[in-house]
Amino acid sequence: MMTDPRRFCPVCASPLVCREVNDFERLVCSDDRCGYVFWDNPVPVVAGIVEHEGKLVFARNALWPEGMYGLVTGFLEPRETPAEGIVREVAEELGIQTRITSFVGAYGFARKNQLLLAYHLIGEGEITLDPELVDYFHVEKAEAEFWPGGTGLAVRDWLRSQGYDPQPRELPAAVKAWMNRPPDQP
Repeated sequence: MMTDPRRFCPVCASPLVCREVNDFERLVCSDDRCGYVFWDNPVPVVAGIVEHEGKLVFARNALWPEGMYGLVTGFLEPRETPAEGIVREVAEELGIQTRITSFVGAYGFARKNQLLLAYHLIGEGEITLDPELVDYFHVEKAEAEFWPGGTGLAVRDWLRSQGYDPQPRELPAAVKAWMNRPPDQP
């Protein structure tokens, strides 16, 4: 059984306790000589609104429930810029080459403590899915919907910037249940 790594200080192994630091409740080392603070800063994640053959591509991660599709996303590698990261992620996950046309925006995703950096990309080539993905589909921009959170807000904003009026998507019950589980559950 694995213990929560946030229970003990990674510097001196003393228990962590909650204290107010800079107007926020934070986990800090209980040994005042140590001074460790768990800042819990958001993690940057890149997201790609991929246009392929004139349509948008939505993909389903192997860990997601049936009916849940989204953008290609991923974490940055060391010394990689966000732009380089999303081009790499799309190449890895969809097997196509892309070029970035625009930075869409930055979006907070509190549930996963992430900062999403969204780009629009044009992709070329035949899509071949990485094992991380199990399915994908193309959708006409005029018919694209968005889920009202996370990467869905980037889709909404980009489509609006292109003159479309996307509507929010009602999520299937299994997807809602999966999304409402505690953040530390797979």
